[in-house]
Order: sequence, then C-alpha cells, then structure tokens
Amino acid sequence: MTETAVKRAPGRGRFITFEGGEGSGKSTQIKTLAERLAAAKLRAIVTREPGGSPGAEVIRHLVLSGMGKLLGPDAETLLFAAARDDHVRTVIQPALNQGIWVLCDRFSDSTRAYQGRLGQVLPAVMNAMERVTIGDLKPDLTIILDVPAEIGMQRAAKRRGAGVPDRFEAEDLKFHQDLRDAYRQIAVSDPQRCVLIDATAPADTVAANVWSALRDHLFAMTNTAHSA
Repeated sequence: MTETAVKRAPGRGRFITFEGGEGSGKSTQIKTLAERLAAAKLRAIVTREPGGSPGAEVIRHLVLSGMGKLLGPDAETLLFAAARDDHVRTVIQPALNQGIWVLCDRFSDSTRAYQGRLGQVLPAVMNAMERVTIGDLKPDLTIILDVPAEIGMQRAAKRRGAGVPDRFEAEDLKFHQDLRDAYRQIAVSDPQRCVLIDATAPADTVAANVWSALRDHLFAMTNTAHSA
C-alpha cells in the first residue's frame, strides 16, 4: 500500500491496536507506524492501556502497583473496565469520529488474555464488561507481536534496568508462556482482524510486516467500502 493509497481512506478514522507479551516491542512498532502514517499525511494519535486518559492513568497506577492482584482477578477486571470506559469516551471515540487514526498499545484483547485466560475470569463477566465499556467499538486491525516468553522477559528486564518490575513483569516464566499461548489463540480465533507477527526479527523487518498487514487489511477494506 502506497502512502497515496492510504490517504484515500475516507470518513471515520481507523482503530489499530497492538498486542503481545512483555518485551514484544509494541512501543517501538507503534512509534514507527505513527511516523509512517504522518509521512502519508494522515492524522494519527498514539495511546495506551491501561491509561490513555487522565482518569484511566490513575487506574493504571493502581493496577501496575499490584493493587488489582491483591483484590483478585474479578476486581482487577473491573478496574480495567473502568479505565477503558474513560479512555474510549474521552480519547478513542472522539478521535475516530474526527477521522483521526488511533494507534493503541493494548486494548480489550489484553484483558481477555491476562484476566480472562490467565485469571480465569468467566467469559460472561468479560462479555458484560466489553458491552458496557466498548459496545460495538472494535479495532479495525490488531497486530499481535509474538516472541517466546524467555526473550520477552529478557528484553523487559533490559528495558527496566535497575527499576522495579511492575505487577505483570514480576510474574514467573510459566505465566508469560501461557500469556503467549493466549495471544496466539486470539489470533487464530479472529484472523480477519488479527495478524500475528514474528517479533524476534529485527525491528525494521517487523515494521515492514506491520505495514504489509495494514496494506492487506485496511486497503482491502477501503476498496470494499468504495465498491459497496
């Protein structure tokens, strides 16, 4: 997809989420994609979860400090739902309505992987929280960056340096291996929306594959919309 072709995307902005375990390179790839979209003269914002809005950032601090874990997975899910509700209402939906592309570091798939699969929160609870917080809003494209848990944990430790690991970084290897499996299952279950990308490759190669995913999914979507 050329920059000229991308610029023709009409109307509502596109919503692209990045998912993956700790150390998968989401921040790097979001930054690279934002720069490429800017070069294509497309307005885009970069945001994150938990957080992304003033109210949600307060909840982010609570979650990453370990408070949610102490309360249990159901309560932690409610914290994420509250943060997501504020984030969607005040940042994501208004931007999309203005034709701005939204690039989000984690979204509802993270809650399904961390709290749903690993925390064993019941699917009915997860579905109810999604209906309340996001309704019909779903990402147009989800990039799942896939790395073996051992590599991801090494990267996260290097990035953190002398800092203290957060609530999720502090989990053991088995947790992160199960998390990787959860994300891979999400990719298999929704291939029209999700693209699984090998994030062990050099960053430039990963970025090229992200751009190819954008071309194959969103440019095809634009052509379909024009022909409808």
